[in-house]
Amino acid sequence: MIPSPSARPAADRFHPRVEANLMVKVLLPGRVVGAKARDLSMAGLFLQAHPADTLRELTLSIPLPDDREITTTCSIRRRTAHGVALEFGTLDWDDFLALARFLHPRLP
Repeated sequence: MIPSPSARPAADRFHPRVEANLMVKVLLPGRVVGAKARDLSMAGLFLQAHPADTLRELTLSIPLPDDREITTTCSIRRRTAHGVALEFGTLDWDDFLALARFLHPRLP
């Protein structure tokens, strides 16, 4: 049996994802929309939301518990029935370290 395409990406990832269940802010022109991040890695996250099909990038603000709020532009890499897989754009050094502090204790 050949695995479905949705079953394969985890093996292809360089950065492991951890369960996040974080509420993030999607910054859209003229408004801010809340959405849930199901999981998170150093490279991106899975957002349980369905942005317009015409959008290829989103700007997110991710409040990390007991730390800073990261704001970054993300590219939409995959769309599913449950949401979108996002890849982070460039993170500054402080945001990168804050993300690592959040993820490190949650890694398997």
